[in-house]
Amino acid sequence: MDTHSIVTIVIFVVVSFLIALERLPRTILALAGAMLIIIIGGIDQHDALHGNPVSGLSGVDWNTILLLIGMMVIVNISRKTGMFEWLAIRTAKLASGDPVKILALVAIMTAVLSAFLDNVTTVLMFAPLTILIYERLRCDPAPALIAIILASNIGGAATLIGDPPNIVVGSMARLNFMDFIFVNTPVAIFCLLITVAVITLRYRGVFVVSDDLRNEIMQFDEDGAIANRPLLNRCLIVIFVTLTGFVIHGAVNLEPATIAMGGAVLLLLLHTEGLEEAFEQVEWSTIFFFIGLFIMVGGLAETGVFERLSQGLLDVSQGNSLLMTILLLWASAVLTAFLNNVAFIVMAVPLVQSLAATMHPEISSADFFALYHTPDVLPLWWALSLGACFGGIATYVASAANLIVAGIAESSNHGFPYSRYLKWSIPTTVFCLIVCSLWLWLRFFR
Repeated sequence: MDTHSIVTIVIFVVVSFLIALERLPRTILALAGAMLIIIIGGIDQHDALHGNPVSGLSGVDWNTILLLIGMMVIVNISRKTGMFEWLAIRTAKLASGDPVKILALVAIMTAVLSAFLDNVTTVLMFAPLTILIYERLRCDPAPALIAIILASNIGGAATLIGDPPNIVVGSMARLNFMDFIFVNTPVAIFCLLITVAVITLRYRGVFVVSDDLRNEIMQFDEDGAIANRPLLNRCLIVIFVTLTGFVIHGAVNLEPATIAMGGAVLLLLLHTEGLEEAFEQVEWSTIFFFIGLFIMVGGLAETGVFERLSQGLLDVSQGNSLLMTILLLWASAVLTAFLNNVAFIVMAVPLVQSLAATMHPEISSADFFALYHTPDVLPLWWALSLGACFGGIATYVASAANLIVAGIAESSNHGFPYSRYLKWSIPTTVFCLIVCSLWLWLRFFR
């Protein structure tokens, strides 16, 4: 191993450790690591941005970047209409002011929205309103907030666009929207229903609310939450068109990024006065964090470390595809719990790419679809997706949505001990992983 490779590995390990510590902004760390690796010659600057088809290096995955930006623009404009507030109030009224029913319905609504929109935006809208509703009922909002965290991660696992790990896996493995519907959605629905049932049963009879307080909730005016009805109608049309595009994008031979950016452009044309604000509210720190990570991982791939790791995994599993899949599923969840699911997935994808190339040297690395969709490689992608998404439940740092809800709870004087969250998150994560293990076995190996 040459000097460039050794220095690249050192930079990557140090930056990853600092990101995990969360003492400095992760975006700055990722970009600094990327620039250092380019400067020392760990990766060519052209290859870092555009990839190298000869070596199979992917570089920055612009399909992922543009998909994220497109969906962020759509959500940023939509959130100004008051649709999320309307949904939260309507949910509380549908539950007739019963705090246990509210908990269940809010969790389900959070999961559904997280499957199709940014789960960070979903929890940003639902968590404060949930706290307000429970304050009016004079009940502890912590159980509902914990349920929101669990549901946002489970719902995000369901679709291609639900969570960043799925966006990355879908782009790299050439998996389309309907692939995720057939593989991830069933297991997400099952895990959500069981989780909601358990947490609802746990708190049934705990909350005692008078009829007067329930009636107060029923007096909430959800229609008053709608800030801009004409814009709401336009947003709903664009969201419907965009989601339809995701469903058929394979048939019309368009990348998900093209669909998302097309939807964003259409909505901007229909709402020209919101241009600057829509782009100002894009989570640019997340976008550049992704870019920095992609470049760092590209430099790490040049060192050959992923080939060594893939060979080690093959040796441990002795080439058994089922064992390899289950190992990758659980290892992904454990590492995600400590690294954050965004950071982990960008690092892990090259490992599966290397595994595919090692397992099938007879298939050209340029023929991505054939290489990544062989019967023994395809389950690995789903293990990576499910492991990273459900691992995002385990700890606060594993997912941005977790930290946001915890922060909202703390700032509203309804913070709860981390240990209280772990009592729910760890069993939920383990349960979901057991379900995923059985599902992957039934789906691909039985």
